[in-house]
Amino acid sequence: MPILYQKINHYKKGYLTVSDSHKLYFELCGNPNGQPVIFLHGGPGAGISERDRGFFNPELYNIILFDQRGSGKSKPFGSLKNNTTQRLVQDIRKLLKFLKIKKSFLFGGSWGSTLALVYAIKYPKTVSGMLLRGIYLARPQDDKHYLHYAKKFNPMTWNRFMNNVPKEYRKNILSYYHKQMQSKNPKIRNKFIYEWAHYEISISRLNITEAEIEEILKSFSYKSLSILEVYYLKNKCFLRPNHILKNIHKLSNIPISIVHGKYDLICPPEAAYELNKRLKNSKLYLVVAGHSASEKEIQKKLVSEMDKFSKIL
Repeated sequence: MPILYQKINHYKKGYLTVSDSHKLYFELCGNPNGQPVIFLHGGPGAGISERDRGFFNPELYNIILFDQRGSGKSKPFGSLKNNTTQRLVQDIRKLLKFLKIKKSFLFGGSWGSTLALVYAIKYPKTVSGMLLRGIYLARPQDDKHYLHYAKKFNPMTWNRFMNNVPKEYRKNILSYYHKQMQSKNPKIRNKFIYEWAHYEISISRLNITEAEIEEILKSFSYKSLSILEVYYLKNKCFLRPNHILKNIHKLSNIPISIVHGKYDLICPPEAAYELNKRLKNSKLYLVVAGHSASEKEIQKKLVSEMDKFSKIL
């Protein structure tokens, strides 16, 4: 039987202008009178998909999904202009105000967990609860884990990723990939955009085949993922050092569940443990999985936790 809820149609979709240079694409699904829950996608740049609706019971939740600046169907595609974490936080506020929602539940995975935490720190009174998956705290050790940890457990993939970088530039992998992605030569630009996304998908879950990797890369706009992810990482996600953990006390009244794969090669399980340790009202679930929300054990726990939250919110 499917783990996710099936055949959830949107009841409204559209665009919201959030600045002179950005329009956000959004979808509303499920029950318009249900508990509001906003889905924050990963990347940055990954965008939303129809599958993302399936974590929520459509009879109980008013499901809000949107493509962040430069992602998916938002316009302009792949734009780095005025694209920062602080502006994404304000975009969430503008979208919820536009929808006349005063308080909502936050559901975020990977980069979406980062954005959810930064938003909740800024506006804790507007958050009814949080479900976070694949915690990324935007610390130097988190980036090191992503860029280097796969060398030990997936050396073929790591070497393919690293062999694109000349040895003299390997102390600054992000800057090199970013520079090549901005090349005027389309072959160079497209090669590095593809290779970055290939690396991420390759280490995103356990037991993934090359054929599955190629199929996933065909299924979504990976170009915005690569361009925006490198840009954000290169700029330390536009956050002050250890911003999240230094301000975690502001979330003490918010119920939070954390789901993280024990074998996550993208975001370290230690980050989930450290976050949970510092929170006063949270639960941590380490499951047998990698990073991706498509992994069976992660899906099961995310759906069951959302079903639990529906009874207490």
